[in-house]
Amino acid sequence: MANVVPLMRRKTTADYVFDFLFERISTLELLPGAKISEADVASQLEVSRQPVRDAFARLENLGLLLVRPQKATVVKRFSNKAITSARFLRETVECEVLRRAVANWTKRDLESLHKCLDQQRAAIADGALTKFHDLDAQFHKRLCAAGKVPYAFDIIGEAKREIDRLCLLSIADSEHMRELLGDHTEIVRHLESGDEAAIVEAGMKHLSRLDVTLKAVQQEHPSYFED
Repeated sequence: MANVVPLMRRKTTADYVFDFLFERISTLELLPGAKISEADVASQLEVSRQPVRDAFARLENLGLLLVRPQKATVVKRFSNKAITSARFLRETVECEVLRRAVANWTKRDLESLHKCLDQQRAAIADGALTKFHDLDAQFHKRLCAAGKVPYAFDIIGEAKREIDRLCLLSIADSEHMRELLGDHTEIVRHLESGDEAAIVEAGMKHLSRLDVTLKAVQQEHPSYFED
């Protein structure tokens, strides 16, 4: 009995299919608008079609797939309306997170943030795009922890899901990664100094970079958008 994995930790076949497709969509291996079929995925992963169908449904609920009866399923294109809504939600929550972080951070929180900055510098030096993207998320998660509102990252994560693929397209060069690192460094500096107004301003400047990203991607890849 000692080798039995607890039920809540077991992964189903549908979980594995979901993880496989989520990774490919999130990292842009499957681009917006790309067609994808249950039969092809089932054949590639050597599973039956039912778990693939279940995974497709979960990905559709997350807004990553568009499942159309009698038509090809496609990777969901970007939506300007959804991006605008997600950005508003994220800005509202992040402002409060930053205010609380200034008031509540501890030495341990600061050390954690500085460690994350060091890891980001290393990722830039290595040209590790996906790694930097993950560390960007970790940085904001640690700010939530510093503000003693770790649950706020769940809300931020919901909003990020709408724009993560878009952001990944924008940090394909080291210059943009360095800009983001500069923003993060400035945020930590204001955290240490206890300047609430300055840290909120720095945080909003950081998030406003999405405007440039959105415009650039729209111009270069208009087919990635549904509206």
